[in-house]
Amino acid sequence: MTLLITALAAIISTVVWYTSEKARGLHVGVLLYMYWGASLMWLVDAAVGYFEDGAEFFVPSGAELLNDTFLGLSVTVLALVVWIGVVLVKDPYKVVRKN
Repeated sequence: MTLLITALAAIISTVVWYTSEKARGLHVGVLLYMYWGASLMWLVDAAVGYFEDGAEFFVPSGAELLNDTFLGLSVTVLALVVWIGVVLVKDPYKVVRKN
């Protein structure tokens, strides 16, 4: 579930970055790199889990599925918080440092 959530966030952020000049000005590229990195990390984790546990890896219990969902959502929110910090520090439209 973590892989699905972060891959979906990566796809959405990539589409937004590609289609919007304003999004590129707001450093959405930083956000999509974080999401694609997390997606790649969980893809490798799934591959290793499959090689270790076999097909049982893809049949999680309800509690494991819920924990994975919360983990995926928390990683997505954490990446958004880091991206907001980057936007505030870089201040591309001089909104924060307006004098």
